[in-house]
Amino acid sequence: MDKFSFLAIIAQLLFGGRMYSQWILSEKQKKSVTPLFFWWLSLSGSFLLFIYGYLRVDFALMLGQVLTYFIYIRNLQIQKQWAKIPQWSRLLFFLIPVLIIVYGYNNGDYDIQNLLNNPDIAQWLLILGIIAQVVFTLRFVYQWLYAEKNKEAILPLGFWVISLIGGLMTLTYFIFRQDIVLIISNVMGAIIYARNIMLYRKKRDSAS
Repeated sequence: MDKFSFLAIIAQLLFGGRMYSQWILSEKQKKSVTPLFFWWLSLSGSFLLFIYGYLRVDFALMLGQVLTYFIYIRNLQIQKQWAKIPQWSRLLFFLIPVLIIVYGYNNGDYDIQNLLNNPDIAQWLLILGIIAQVVFTLRFVYQWLYAEKNKEAILPLGFWVISLIGGLMTLTYFIFRQDIVLIISNVMGAIIYARNIMLYRKKRDSAS
């Protein structure tokens, strides 16, 4: 682990908290449910993991967080929770990632070329990481479209199926990166994704 790992650990605790809480509530109700705090923990964890990706010069990790970050905010808006936090907090959530991207793009020392040509990440591995993050992110794109259509911020079956596929791809990437924090997180995540798929199928079979 490097000196920035504490950020990844906190982020994964937040992500883990959202998943374990969702899992426990789902087990209690015998169906897959989506508690409100799932979105708050998602947004907070994504915020920290984006900064971690920037500090580790990990473009694939940053890309994954950027693609989902604003979907988390949109789900909070659908739940009518976003407006409940102070306006300055909302402004910071929007501005900080944008400012980091602008700063990192070209500041005379650290720019986009460093992100795409990190000597610690082989080109094939970077491509794998980007594809894995895109697939993993599609779960929230799917969820977002579902939420907009149904005006309800829940996690449908398709979300969990895409999560499992993308999660296994992401796990492979972090195994090669030897990032123990994110390896453990993705292993536990895959278990929860699979369990939610089982709960959906069990509910469907019961209804039949």
